[in-house]
Amino acid sequence: MPLEILTVPCRTDNYAFLIHNPDTDETALVDAPELAPIEAALEKHGWTLTDLLITHHHYDHVEAVQPLRQTYNCKVIGARADVERLPRLDHGVEDGDTLTICGAQCQVMDVSGHTLGHLAFYFPSSDAVFTADSLMALGCGRLFEGTPEQMWTSLSKLKALPPETMVYSGHEYTQANAKFALTIEPDNAALISRVEQIADLRRQNIPTVPSRLSDELETNPFLRADLPVVQDAIHMKEQGAAQVFAEIRRQKDNF
Repeated sequence: MPLEILTVPCRTDNYAFLIHNPDTDETALVDAPELAPIEAALEKHGWTLTDLLITHHHYDHVEAVQPLRQTYNCKVIGARADVERLPRLDHGVEDGDTLTICGAQCQVMDVSGHTLGHLAFYFPSSDAVFTADSLMALGCGRLFEGTPEQMWTSLSKLKALPPETMVYSGHEYTQANAKFALTIEPDNAALISRVEQIADLRRQNIPTVPSRLSDELETNPFLRADLPVVQDAIHMKEQGAAQVFAEIRRQKDNF
């Protein structure tokens, strides 16, 4: 049975995600931006938190780790390489590790770029990957610590997942990302259609996260840096994908 996944809006524009196995009654959380909405979601569904997965060290992803640990005695898992900057870990992991979370296989991926030591968590049996601030809906995280080459390598790993994979990213930035994406590919029919769908969702205050990887591959300019149509659009024909990605990221930073 696929895991139940619940999107929990937090803070101004963050998302946390609860993962629940109804057969085992285990519940995991990916990132802990804010205590109150996470506790409210757990209470509403009658779930007890067993595991807490941390993607990266930024405050808006770890603020509620300690109080949740104190209340639920959950197991806290994060990057071994970033242990000095994370809340206390019960288990440190690295790229290529495989965990069992809520009775399901979870593959650990290093997706450094936004930060060094940023992790993504991929659940193959549920077609779900939790990417936080690496791959985002129609975007990617700003490069605070890593290089464009590192981020392109990370995005390339995520690009290679099955196209039906649902991408659970960490923020509701999609509408702003869409406006920028149109400056790169204004004639992309799939992007134009998606922008309309996003606007409709936001009018109803419905999250645009998760998104399907196949849609990201068709519309997200940061994933399309290796395509001639995008390289031509920014006048970088036949340049390396990492260089093209770097230019798209530069343009977005100044958008």
